[in-house]
Amino acid sequence: MAAQRLDWSRGTDGCGGPRPRTLAPVSSVGEDRALLLGFAMMAFSVLMFFVVSITMIRPYVSSNWEEVGCVLLSTDIPEEWVDCRGVSAVPCLRAKVNLTGSNRTALLHLDEELVLLALECFYIPKYRTDRAELREEVEEVKRSLDNQLELPSSCLSDHARHPGEAILKRRHGHSDTLLALLWPCLMLGGGALLVGLVKLTQALAHLAATAGVRLTSRVAHGKIYRLLQRPGPQSPS
Repeated sequence: MAAQRLDWSRGTDGCGGPRPRTLAPVSSVGEDRALLLGFAMMAFSVLMFFVVSITMIRPYVSSNWEEVGCVLLSTDIPEEWVDCRGVSAVPCLRAKVNLTGSNRTALLHLDEELVLLALECFYIPKYRTDRAELREEVEEVKRSLDNQLELPSSCLSDHARHPGEAILKRRHGHSDTLLALLWPCLMLGGGALLVGLVKLTQALAHLAATAGVRLTSRVAHGKIYRLLQRPGPQSPS
């Protein structure tokens, strides 16, 4: 609760009683820390909104990947390994599909990240020092993918920007984007609620203290009035 300070000056009401002079609200240390925490939460939520919008929302909104029908035609693992971000060489699994809607052949990728990296791969493993493990991982994915050969399925295509490529799924879907926005919204709402509660508590405490001062003043004036109404001592006749 807000601590209230009431300054008193004596001997100014004609009866030597106290009279309220000023009423100044003074915030406690806990309230100051709560306000600081609330503003820090709101500032951090704005920063989170900025990061999420750059990394997830903007790529999701600006992309035009649409679901189309496709049929897997072939898969292969080239002997020449590819450079992954210029750091290491890893094996590459390539896959070709036929887009049934437009009857075009396209390279299939796992998600749009491989399209942005300009790699003609469906899948590349994370780099490890053991080359045999890397090769085995890619071959395992190839065997799983070969089970879908010549079977109709669905994939995503962007005819305008990437006419010769298709992806199996989006890296960040609609639910992932909404979930990423949930945490900044909760933090922003929590910070605003915390600041609002502190300000409301201070306002209520100030009103309560003001009402108490008025009540004290009325009681003091009532006592003075009763003293003045008392009959004086009878003079002897």
